[in-house]
Amino acid sequence: MGDRIQEQFAYWTSDPYFDDATKQELLAIRNDEKEVEDRFYKDLAFGTGGLRGVIGAGTNRMNIYTVRKATQGLANYILKNGDPKKGVAISYDCRIMSPEFAKETALCLAANGIKAYLSDTLRSVPQESFAIRYFGCQAGVEITASHNPPEYNGYKAYWEDGAQVTPPHDNGIIAEVNAVTDYNDVKTMSEEDALAAGLLVYFGKEVDDAYMEALKKQIIHPDVIREMAEDIRIVYTPFHGAGLVPVTRVLKELGFKHVFVVPEQEEPDGHFTTLDYPNPEDPKAFTYALRLAKEKDADIVLATDPDADRLGIYAKDTKTGEYIGFTGNMSGMLIGEYILSERTKTGTMPENPAFVTTIVTTNLARLIAENYGLYYKECLTGFKYIGEQIKIFEQEHSYNYVFGLEESYGCLPGTHVRDKDAPAAVMMLCEAAAFYKKQGLTLWDQMINIYEKYGYFKETQYTITMPGADGAEKISALMDKIRNNPPTSFAHWDVLEFRDYQRDYVKKADGTETTTGLPKSNVLYFDLSDNAWCCARPSGTEPKIKFYMGVKGTSLEDAEKLVEELTEAVKALI
Repeated sequence: MGDRIQEQFAYWTSDPYFDDATKQELLAIRNDEKEVEDRFYKDLAFGTGGLRGVIGAGTNRMNIYTVRKATQGLANYILKNGDPKKGVAISYDCRIMSPEFAKETALCLAANGIKAYLSDTLRSVPQESFAIRYFGCQAGVEITASHNPPEYNGYKAYWEDGAQVTPPHDNGIIAEVNAVTDYNDVKTMSEEDALAAGLLVYFGKEVDDAYMEALKKQIIHPDVIREMAEDIRIVYTPFHGAGLVPVTRVLKELGFKHVFVVPEQEEPDGHFTTLDYPNPEDPKAFTYALRLAKEKDADIVLATDPDADRLGIYAKDTKTGEYIGFTGNMSGMLIGEYILSERTKTGTMPENPAFVTTIVTTNLARLIAENYGLYYKECLTGFKYIGEQIKIFEQEHSYNYVFGLEESYGCLPGTHVRDKDAPAAVMMLCEAAAFYKKQGLTLWDQMINIYEKYGYFKETQYTITMPGADGAEKISALMDKIRNNPPTSFAHWDVLEFRDYQRDYVKKADGTETTTGLPKSNVLYFDLSDNAWCCARPSGTEPKIKFYMGVKGTSLEDAEKLVEELTEAVKALI
């Protein structure tokens, strides 16, 4: 073990700052050299989205001390660069230690003279984003590890617009967090003192009611929902998370009569005992929901992840009687086409409407946006950049945001929040299901209609995991190999344009060079012939490198064949 690891272990097991439970947990593993090393070989990194890590004692773990340290950095940044009188809104999901981490965050902020608005129970990411703007806060924090396994928790940082922090604030906060090197410099106070000083305020029903009213304003055809309410059968699972209350409430208030919640996954449970992985991208996570769907003859099956920013769906194919899973791109396009077509028909599209996606989202998005005459904008990967665009549009009085999505199962209709909003996505999909069922169509029928109209687009991912201390070096080396020797073709697809977002560099097939026009990011993108593309990007939260790909085919079968060919071409490159 290195000197630093031994010093930190001794500090954590002897200094009176750390409680007895922490010391006992660490002393119990003192003979496990590998475990001690993993807990102390580094500080848990505060990245551009905040913290995420395994729960436990140590500098490389999520615990009350690392959460306080991160919050002290956030507080220092607000005191220097923001308005501390505006306060900070704090929410949390169902995960282990989430309520405790949220309270520690609030009490650290309060001890720094910054008012903390603390959720009185678990709440979703979109409710947190809404609360920041509702109270006019300077910043916000959601305690969640999104869809990670149960041993994880995390800390998402937001700024005053309700979006997760973007440059320059993200890098500024990171610098302040890294500058806190002594845990004894971290401030905290008792709950009683914070309440008495008016520096801690609990929030709940008032914000929930306002969020519900904002959600329901997005509905386009309330009359169709009322007409079809008895005919639509919906199965929903919150994956033991924060989606249960907002999702079931909005569907009930809109008038849907037959909403069946998966009983085994209804109650909050940070251990996710019915799931290997609480991720709506994982087909196995739908086992209970699909069983209930067949029993109830449901039209649509919906699942939200633990912090309810992401939505996964299955819809019934009446021709086969089977339920078909939708990717995030597919469900996003279904919602996007519905909103754009019906807002156009009903004359409720705002002036200068905008549609915003990310560089790894399906190329079908551009065609749908252009078909309805919307301004189309692509951002870097991460919904915070979509949220940032809403702020930029408002500041410049340029465009009116209508819809945005990213491929990772997240979208946002409207501007009531500035992050992915799964309750809103559920609401819009259920409205769309009612609308299309009135015309004798299922959501799968409508998905085929969209493909017939625009082309059979299909996307996939290929992920390589490189764990361990040397994993990051291997990923970096692989990115450099591709960056320095970019291919001119992938199988029978020609590279039309190569983009290196880290170097802000674009090179076209004819040799023309230009810039990306986006912030710097370690992403490589290949625009290919025949509406195909490929993108390489290291994960920001896990030891992985992801290759995103997309193709356009002439049928479902053709698109499937093409995407397999492109995947093999990418593997050959690596």
